Amino acid sequence: MANQITKLLISSLIALFFLSSSLTLASSDAPFLLAHKKAALERIKPGIERVSVSIDIYNQGSATAYDVSLTDDSWSKDVFDIVSGNTSISWERLDAGALVSHAFELESKVQTLFYGAPAVITFRIPTTAALQEAYSTPILPLDILADRPPVKKFELAKRLLAKYGSLISVISIVTLFVYLVATPSKSNAAKGSKKKR
Repeated sequence: MANQITKLLISSLIALFFLSSSLTLASSDAPFLLAHKKAALERIKPGIERVSVSIDIYNQGSATAYDVSLTDDSWSKDVFDIVSGNTSISWERLDAGALVSHAFELESKVQTLFYGAPAVITFRIPTTAALQEAYSTPILPLDILADRPPVKKFELAKRLLAKYGSLISVISIVTLFVYLVATPSKSNAAKGSKKKR
């Protein structure tokens, strides 16, 4: 659990670094593509693990990018089988400030530590004839079919309940007793109003 949080924190910091460094570069009248690649592992059954990959592309620049093409060929065919989607896709244009996303799923039956390369994005600017290239953020190494300890979802709640459970019970009972004593019942309120007549 802590390992996943660390991975998420590192990839967020990398994306934040690229975003902050792109702010100065994107001030000219040209497209500036920023891409963030994420991968998540999910154990389907013993011996098979599914990898969900998503790539977000954001045009941080002030102009439209044309003929945008995304290619992510870092997934070895010896290790991965494509379950859904494609590892490459293209869009006709990506306007300034626009965001597009692409996702695909892979399946692996091989136990390995996989290091994925960044995805390559090519695009065209109307003022130049040459294709421009951009790269996504790299993913952290994926430990496919690794032996992981079982996740203890309610461990913290159990520890807190064991440590402070009796104290919480006593405080709740005292609070309920004070509430019942302090608030008058409806029958007493009805008797009091009859006596005043």
